[in-house]
Amino acid sequence: MSIQIAFDVGGTFTDFAFSREDRIGSTFLKVPTTYPNPADGVLAGIAELLRLKLFDIKDVDAAFHATTIATNAVLERKGARVALLTTKGFRDILIIGRQKRPQTYLLNVAKPAPLVQRRAIMEVDERTDPDGAVRTPVDPGEIAAIAGAIEAGGYEAVAICFLHSYANARNERLVAQILGERLPGVRISLSSEISPKIREYERTSTTVADAYVAPAVNSYISQLRRSLVDLGAADNLQIMQSNGGLISQELACQYPVRIIESGPAAGVLMCAAIGRAEGVGKLLTFDMGGTTAKLGAIDDGEPAIVAGFEVDVVDYKKGSGLPLNISSIELVEIGAGGGSIASAEMNLLTVGPRSAASRPGPACYGKGGTLPTVTDANLVLGYIGSEGFNGGAMRLDRDAARAAIDTVAKPLSLSIEQAAWGIHALSTNNMERALRIVSIERGRDPRDYTLVAFGGAGPLHAARLARQAAVRRMLVPFGAGVGSAMGLLAAVPKLDALVTRILPLALESASEIDVIYTALAARLAEDAARLGAKGAARLSRIAYMRYQGQGFEIKVGLDDGPIDESFIRAAQARFADAYRRIYGGTVPDSRVEVTDWQLVWQVEDGRGRRAEPALMRHDAALPSHRDVYFPELGGYVKCPLHWRSGLSSGTWIDGPAIIVENETSTVLLPGDRAEITAQANIHVHIGKDGA
Repeated sequence: MSIQIAFDVGGTFTDFAFSREDRIGSTFLKVPTTYPNPADGVLAGIAELLRLKLFDIKDVDAAFHATTIATNAVLERKGARVALLTTKGFRDILIIGRQKRPQTYLLNVAKPAPLVQRRAIMEVDERTDPDGAVRTPVDPGEIAAIAGAIEAGGYEAVAICFLHSYANARNERLVAQILGERLPGVRISLSSEISPKIREYERTSTTVADAYVAPAVNSYISQLRRSLVDLGAADNLQIMQSNGGLISQELACQYPVRIIESGPAAGVLMCAAIGRAEGVGKLLTFDMGGTTAKLGAIDDGEPAIVAGFEVDVVDYKKGSGLPLNISSIELVEIGAGGGSIASAEMNLLTVGPRSAASRPGPACYGKGGTLPTVTDANLVLGYIGSEGFNGGAMRLDRDAARAAIDTVAKPLSLSIEQAAWGIHALSTNNMERALRIVSIERGRDPRDYTLVAFGGAGPLHAARLARQAAVRRMLVPFGAGVGSAMGLLAAVPKLDALVTRILPLALESASEIDVIYTALAARLAEDAARLGAKGAARLSRIAYMRYQGQGFEIKVGLDDGPIDESFIRAAQARFADAYRRIYGGTVPDSRVEVTDWQLVWQVEDGRGRRAEPALMRHDAALPSHRDVYFPELGGYVKCPLHWRSGLSSGTWIDGPAIIVENETSTVLLPGDRAEITAQANIHVHIGKDGA
């Protein structure tokens, strides 16, 4: 029997799902995330699944994992001690950054703090020209002296980023070779391997981030891999990348920067699979867990992929975070989750971004937490119940939640219920702002999209979020409470390679373009062989184009087949269409050039896993109604509870109502109407417009 287990480590809970012979099991699991070692929680969850006798560990032939280990290392500044080697004269590239301000009229701009201090940046007397010609070769004696300084400084990792090394990596590789011989225990990251692209600041930032997270990622993955093998599972741990593809543990350790957005990417894949099953191509994704909320978009059935993103962004502002030149699923992430802490500051209510996490957790968890959180507010409002939470594994303390909420209610002269509603509404408003960024601000009309809500807290807030953002329909997937784990079961191995070569998009460039894509294909073939993936794979060409003289480029998909005159003409037409769609017109008689060339390799097995029809039954002793707060109805009303495990396809439910399941609950507002689809998903028509 073939068993695949999937686990996603979040800030508060670690979620589990599994599939048996390509059918998704109907039992899911959430266990508290363990700190400082998340692997302990993973092993505890697997032990619980084995205790339930859902499968035999010897039948597990693959484990799929989404992890926050790299993200947390950056956000908490708990990565390795890194030394940066750069070209002489460019020591301050990370400190200077970009001139563009995230807030134009803010006088005291706080620039993103680099992951290395200035004293850890060392200059090398070398130089490569933009055309790849080595003007100043490396002096081995100088590098030997630098190796001594690195050893004396106790650095755990080294990032090497030389000027124009994307055009010729000879100097970087020679330095890496010398350092590798003298410092065998030190991690070395080369920009020519991690991010062979133009724009020195972004390339340096990406390379430093790779070196910064590498020791933590390598230690964590190695430990987890050994533990799974010791349990009796096959040695086949696969990690989710930021681009939505799976890679082996070896490749994840070689390129750890690629897994910084690991968990959120898996959830978007689940939404894409749900959209295909339900015949919906335009989706806005909403994942709210215990610590953060992530919002993304799916156009024409495929997740939107961007060539780079920023981590540790402040107030959603572009330019406020650390830039990373890696492919990633398009997402906006905010510090808004069930564990987000509320406070009264300057006579105003605020929520987040601080989180109670899994320890001590919200006050209602009874684990020592005393500060009010969104989860405490939702319990007071009746959106979740004291009984049956997390499948009965936890019983929530309503009195503790009320006492915590009272600490912000009194300073604001509010009742406990009013303060709880304020916390719920404010957290929803914060997420609405992020939803508008991924929709309206990026050219998407939310009225044309369906909102997919998942995560432990997502379905609690989604209906009101949809109304505020003018979204007319909503889907709550089967297994929504463990959505990212479900997404892992839908993922396939995926690799991409990119290089900068600035060429005019013209027939005279055809032979050179062919050489570029041949070289990229060879790189991917080498990585694919190490990945050990089975099944047919497809290669997709992508180019980043602009009119000559412009500063930035747009992403354009290219045709397969021979690179000839028809290929060039098709590429020019695709660029014109993309440019017109974004800017409303083209620039006649202007020459088009390509800066970056990308090739994507992806297995085509398409894990179309289906849910098992027999869902877990609920405890009949649990209540059928609960007092729930709806301000549009004047306060608390006796609200029906519908247990999702007992709902069959074709069932319709009118709001106000709550649909309860082990891992989450879906709140239906007055005027909403929900239908259970043939795919076991909840399809909600929002208000009168949706119906």
